[in-house]
Amino acid sequence: MIREARDEDWPAIWPIIHDVVTEQRTFPYDPAMTEQDARRMWLREPPARVVVALDGDRVTGTANMYANRPGPGGHVASGSLMVAKEARGAGVGRALTTDLIGWARRSGFAAIQFNAVVDVNVAAIGLYESLGFVTLGTAPGAFRHPAEGDVGLRIMWLDLR
Repeated sequence: MIREARDEDWPAIWPIIHDVVTEQRTFPYDPAMTEQDARRMWLREPPARVVVALDGDRVTGTANMYANRPGPGGHVASGSLMVAKEARGAGVGRALTTDLIGWARRSGFAAIQFNAVVDVNVAAIGLYESLGFVTLGTAPGAFRHPAEGDVGLRIMWLDLR
C-alpha cells in the first residue's frame, strides 16, 4: 500500500535513507548527510508529495515527487525513490514508481525526468524501462561507485503527453 507520508513516519523513513545513502551505490548524496539534512531534503512541501510504501504497518520504501525545475521547467516532474534493504526485489520500487507516474499525470506534468540514475543500478534501470522510461544520455564517470569505480549517471525520461 502507498500512502502520503506523515510526520510520525520519519523515524521509519530515516533508516531507509541512511542505508541507501551510506551504501553509496545508487544515490549521489553525501554519505555523511545528517538526519536533519536528510529530513529537510526529503520531506518537501506541497505541491510536492512524499509517500511511504507499507507492508502492514511497516514502512518498506519512500518516494518524493516534485517539479524538476521551477519556472519554465515546472511542467516536468521528477522524484526519488528508496526501498528498505529487506524489501528490495519484492515490488516496492515498482509500486512507488507507478504511484509517482500516476501523481505526475494527475498533476498535469508533461513528462518525468530522473536526473541521476546510476548506470550500474540495473534493477532501477530495468524497472524504469519496463514502465516506458528511456535514457536520454549518460554523464560518463559522474558517479564514484565503491566497487565499480567511476560509472555514469543517466538522465531518464518518460513522456506523459
